[in-house]
Amino acid sequence: MDNNSRLVYSTESGRITEPPKAVSRPKGDGVVRIQRQTSGRKGKGVCLITGLDVDDTALTALAAELKKKCGCGGSVKEGVIEIQGDKRDLLKQLLEAKGLKVKLAGG
Repeated sequence: MDNNSRLVYSTESGRITEPPKAVSRPKGDGVVRIQRQTSGRKGKGVCLITGLDVDDTALTALAAELKKKCGCGGSVKEGVIEIQGDKRDLLKQLLEAKGLKVKLAGG
């Protein structure tokens, strides 16, 4: 059987969808790290939050809450929360208030 011959539609049940694949991320050491990054962003700085051992839905909810409290934009990419601007001190306070151990990483 060919690799390209998978069933995508059936007249009996309609469109066939595959279940979403679980993305496995490396286990962290229990420390949330906040890093400032400007490379590849045309000089615009973002804060990267890594080391959170939660699923994608909880990560998206946390990112939305942080963006709202910081008053800026951001996104979630591959298990890393990106917050626009240099808000490391505020992010550290917000995450420590949730009971997480936080370190400021990088320069």
